[in-house]
Amino acid sequence: MIKKLIRKILGVKEKHDPSRPQILSAAEHGIDPALVSPHALRVTQTLQQEGFAAFIVGGAVRDLLLGVKPKDFDIATNATPEQIKKLFRRAFIIGRRFQIVHVMFGQELLEVTTFRGPANGDAPKDEHGRVLRDNTFGEQHQDAARRDFSVNAMYYNPATQEVWDYHLGMADIRAKTLRIIGQPEARYREDPVRMLRVVRFAAKLQFKIAEETRAPITVMAPLINNVPAARVFDEMLKLLTSGHALACLQQLRSEGLHHGLLPLLDVVLEQPLGAKFVTLALANTDERVTQGKPVSPGFLFAALLWHQVLEKWNAYKAAGEFPIPALHLAADDVLDSQSDKLALQRKICTDMRDLWAMQPRFERRQGKTPYKLLEHPRFRAGLDFLELRAASGELDTELAQWWRDFYESDGPSRESLLQQKPREEGAPPAKKRRRSRRKSGPRSEGQAEGPRAGEAS
Repeated sequence: MIKKLIRKILGVKEKHDPSRPQILSAAEHGIDPALVSPHALRVTQTLQQEGFAAFIVGGAVRDLLLGVKPKDFDIATNATPEQIKKLFRRAFIIGRRFQIVHVMFGQELLEVTTFRGPANGDAPKDEHGRVLRDNTFGEQHQDAARRDFSVNAMYYNPATQEVWDYHLGMADIRAKTLRIIGQPEARYREDPVRMLRVVRFAAKLQFKIAEETRAPITVMAPLINNVPAARVFDEMLKLLTSGHALACLQQLRSEGLHHGLLPLLDVVLEQPLGAKFVTLALANTDERVTQGKPVSPGFLFAALLWHQVLEKWNAYKAAGEFPIPALHLAADDVLDSQSDKLALQRKICTDMRDLWAMQPRFERRQGKTPYKLLEHPRFRAGLDFLELRAASGELDTELAQWWRDFYESDGPSRESLLQQKPREEGAPPAKKRRRSRRKSGPRSEGQAEGPRAGEAS
């Protein structure tokens, strides 16, 4: 105590000891207990009643400190996976690299992990140094050292409302800084996905990346190519549905992490038309996330890969292939090229194919064909996709507007729209007449707008 007082008087900075946490009271951290999931409370209480230590940890604590209600709650404890599983009716041990327990309460899933110990030098690694399996358990301060960033290495005990901070994460939150724990090069080599995570968190939280954390990324970016495709896909999906997808992609490019993840990041964003299409698609996705609306991974990846499909589709047609078979061949080529980079699930691939295959069908606007297309289960998504293409300048806005009008109109108005002759490609839009309004009659040839729902008699 006397030494501490002398150091304070002399202005000597006390060396931080990562094995001893700074314990912050409720008044110091300001977490609102009402934001904590009742199921997370139940899990920590159950473990503590059995004599175990139990804390809410990671991103949930970070979000609570920022005043944001977390989407997910992770629990850390000194109980082993087998001990955890015995305490909860719906608990399942999963994982190879490191065993964790999933505890289910209705639709809410809580991830419960045992404190991890220091990295074992004998743990199996690949030729690039990536740890393949490591089920070493340890003490709480060792678990904190194993976490990726200081802002994700804090522990909240709901029972005492204390936050345990081992790596000055609270100071980094106040400074809006992302800082990796430990030696950055070694941590990126252990798990290259951390480079994608730092970009996602920086964009999502609007934090700056500490220079020592950012500096090695450009050089070590190729290590992403050694990560299993399923993990890359999971991280890319989190990044693209974070509500800050556009900012994430811009950060990826600035850090040199975009090469190899998706062809669009290598090629499309270098082309003005492709860049505008992708920008619009991601902006729409961010808006949906902000509004709390669901985001379809199939639609998102269909949009991101569309210009690759379009390029190959045009090539097949130029080679003499009929349009529809050419589109299917192009889709096959693009999806096959992704198998090494992204583990796209079968349902996502099916949704992507449906959206792509629907696009040439929008060009047929005579007879019963439009009515049949309206019955397609993915019509709304297909129309949204068509409107993105029109907004980016890929095709005439008249086509997208006609379909929007047709979709929103009633029977008589739809029949009127079917009588319109589609404007020929490259033809200028019909000029609006300035004559005074008289009795209603058929719209001029090629006019883009049709009656909205509720406007028709």
